[in-house]
Amino acid sequence: MTKFTAGEMLELRAQFPALHQNVYGKPLVYLDNAATTQKPQSVIDRIVAYYSHENTNIHRGVHYLSQQATEAYENARKTVADFINAAVAHEIIFTRGTTESVNLLAGSLKQFLLQEGDSVLISGMEHHSNLVPWQQICLQNKTKLLVAELTNKGEIDLEQFKQLLSQKPKLVAITHISNALGTINPVKEMIRLAHDFGIPVLVDGAQSVAHTTVDVQDLDCDFFVFSGHKMFAPMGIGVLYAKTEWLEKMPPWQFGGEMVDQVSFEETTFNQLPFKFEAGTPYVAGVLGLEAAIKFIRQYDMKSLEAYENGIVRQALEMLQTIPGMRFIGEPIHRAGVISFVVDGTHPSDIGTLVDKMSVAVRTGHHCAQPVMTRFDVPGTVRASFAFYNTEEEVEKLVKAVEKAVSMLR
Repeated sequence: MTKFTAGEMLELRAQFPALHQNVYGKPLVYLDNAATTQKPQSVIDRIVAYYSHENTNIHRGVHYLSQQATEAYENARKTVADFINAAVAHEIIFTRGTTESVNLLAGSLKQFLLQEGDSVLISGMEHHSNLVPWQQICLQNKTKLLVAELTNKGEIDLEQFKQLLSQKPKLVAITHISNALGTINPVKEMIRLAHDFGIPVLVDGAQSVAHTTVDVQDLDCDFFVFSGHKMFAPMGIGVLYAKTEWLEKMPPWQFGGEMVDQVSFEETTFNQLPFKFEAGTPYVAGVLGLEAAIKFIRQYDMKSLEAYENGIVRQALEMLQTIPGMRFIGEPIHRAGVISFVVDGTHPSDIGTLVDKMSVAVRTGHHCAQPVMTRFDVPGTVRASFAFYNTEEEVEKLVKAVEKAVSMLR
């Protein structure tokens, strides 16, 4: 396992105040990172600094504070663009999160891309946020929703995926890393296959940006979406990346202030990119917090962080599988950050409730991926999800807590 030194790990963890508290009289073991990550002090400080010294609306004022806040906001856009290697900063659209980013795309693309009789292709492991919007648009536009099935290991069946591409869907929408299974999909290959048919691809990167390096130009995806709160930034801020050629063709999704150019009672013209898609007062503090989170991540070598985190996950898999009746839901060859499991003779929510009393925070349920649970014929799972601030000692505490919970339930 690639390790930080003890001093490096202490220094890194020290920057996350929420990790240093007791729950039920014991130190918190936080293993719910796929739902949301904790925030480093630098992110918290940046939000406080904005509200303390820069608070004002942006793009609209000639006074000092407005100009300062506007410059900081647009610099943050450049930071995000550089973080995922977008070609230009105007390809970054700020939203409230992955869910809003997908809904923006669905609401805009339905107006010119999807006609009656067309289809959209997703996978069987999508989060509801990358399933329900396309499902509903298909119902509205009388188009068909195609689903690439999962193998027993929890991976996309690539042969069936290729067959579905031959039906010429108008869009492919796939997750980069499954929030319910931890599966890392071969999105670069899937994008290439789709592009061979001239099909644009949306990648849901909500679970990938905090775990691996993302290069949208290398992937060659047409769209990429993610949420700040899953990568150490505030809740309520997210990103839609889209190639310029698509943003120029797409009509606005929301209307109001900022996204307009000229307005009369007879006609409205729309603002230039990226402002055409950012109606209303933006979450400036969230954008600045997102930039602070990116700067925090960039203090470290991403490959080293990824290797360390993968080692923690392997340790957890090895130790958990010794528990009698343990069954992992999804056993992909390539996995990141997430372990979902059930234990024979117990219910996931009972395990989650009991380990919580032992100060271990995991998540139970369907994880906004009910079709995945249906595919594997389980009511839900226990999900332990990891970040690079988790430790080997915390893995040991997780395993002991699950062992104790199972013994109490049998």
